[in-house]
Amino acid sequence: MITLKILPVACMVVSAPYAEAAITCGQVVSKMLPCLAYVRTGGAVPAPCCSGLKSLKVATQATPDLKTACGCLKTAYTQYAGINPSIAVGLPAKCGVNFPFKFSPDIDCSKLH
Repeated sequence: MITLKILPVACMVVSAPYAEAAITCGQVVSKMLPCLAYVRTGGAVPAPCCSGLKSLKVATQATPDLKTACGCLKTAYTQYAGINPSIAVGLPAKCGVNFPFKFSPDIDCSKLH
């Protein structure tokens, strides 16, 4: 009788879903799109860019979301021609936002925690 009561609980624990990201690459790109001209050529950082970056920071508090955003930004280097890595890496500081990774095409997103 006791084993019958434990079995459903054990099944729930075993089948519990792994942590999944709530943020999507589409959301990351939409938040960062106002930054595209800046990360290509420099100059003044547009206010909508910093707003998007701050919004991205808020949306990536959980590790899965952070890793997803990191991967999306890394992929953006290949999808959007002309991004200057030396400009992109300094973007968070220009907006007063601190991320636990550099906006670089060389970042290993799997090491974020």
